[in-house]
Amino acid sequence: MAEYNDRARYGWLAAYFRVALISGVCVAMLLGSALAQALTWQEGLRGDAPERYTVVRGDTLWGISGRFLQHPWQWPEVWQVNPQIRNPHLIYPGDVVYLYDCNGRPCLGLERGQGTVRLSPEVRRIPTREAIEPIPLEVIRHFLRDHRIVDDPEALDELAYVVAGDDRRIISGAGDRIYARGEIERGPRYGIYRIGERYSDATTGELLGLELEGVGQARVQRAEEDIVVLEVLSATQEVRNNDIILPLESRELVREFVPRAPDGAVDGRILAAPGGVRFIGRLQVVALDRGRRDGLEAGHVLQVEQQGERVNDPRSGEILRLPGNEAGLIMVFRPYEKMSYGLVMRASRTLEVGDRVHNPRHGRGVAQR
Repeated sequence: MAEYNDRARYGWLAAYFRVALISGVCVAMLLGSALAQALTWQEGLRGDAPERYTVVRGDTLWGISGRFLQHPWQWPEVWQVNPQIRNPHLIYPGDVVYLYDCNGRPCLGLERGQGTVRLSPEVRRIPTREAIEPIPLEVIRHFLRDHRIVDDPEALDELAYVVAGDDRRIISGAGDRIYARGEIERGPRYGIYRIGERYSDATTGELLGLELEGVGQARVQRAEEDIVVLEVLSATQEVRNNDIILPLESRELVREFVPRAPDGAVDGRILAAPGGVRFIGRLQVVALDRGRRDGLEAGHVLQVEQQGERVNDPRSGEILRLPGNEAGLIMVFRPYEKMSYGLVMRASRTLEVGDRVHNPRHGRGVAQR
């Protein structure tokens, strides 16, 4: 490995391949020219990036890339030029990524961990290894079990709702019978939701969406005319009259999230942190005031900028606003038409509602600055 400590020998190409090879841990994307990317990545390598790294349980692709890159969300953009590793999204605990001499140029080698094999007189067992996740997906799964957005709040009047509990109960729980009114097909499980936050654009006042908070799940037992009898299967809160009954959303998440900058310019704000959280930190979910109509897709990464302080000019006395400060990164995981949910992947300072979000300053896209 000593050959690679001499960066002068390889110049910018060595720096480029070092970043590209070590951080190549996700599905390929369509890329621009290798030269253009090399110039971009030359400044993206961390000064303390290791020569080798052994993957451990609990790692994520984002986290591993952060050991080598200044901007870890860019790992998919450098993977395409590294065909040496097959199935880059299948990286396992115990695997080692390293740099080696490949006919006078740096190449990537991947040492696959062997795992632990235990033998007995009767059975030979090879423990199943689970590939590491691109980001902490469990945080997202947990959130999506309890939250969803209705783009058109007026449509709520057409949805089924709870009219009563069994034995005239005002509140119900798991195992109880409830009665709902509205169109409900028999068979699939349904979610029970309560109307939550109304999200509006701070500038125009436009209603962006209505948040529904999940309180439980139910199954249809029978229907008589427009009254449907359901059994509450689970409940995180008490089920009340007027709660909404909706088919469960598809909660399947794509494991291979591809972090990337939006294709077009995006400039918005953090609307809220669901749950009424005041101070926002890493791995917390936030609601954003931009959605699919603004070009946002799952995987898009936005930079958070906090407003600069107001100061007095010592000569003129006028009040000046200092430039904003970069405060973190948010990755969109569930875009709706007018707004989105995102996960805070990095927070260099405490984030707040109202903080600006926009295209990353470092990365591809039309809105680079």
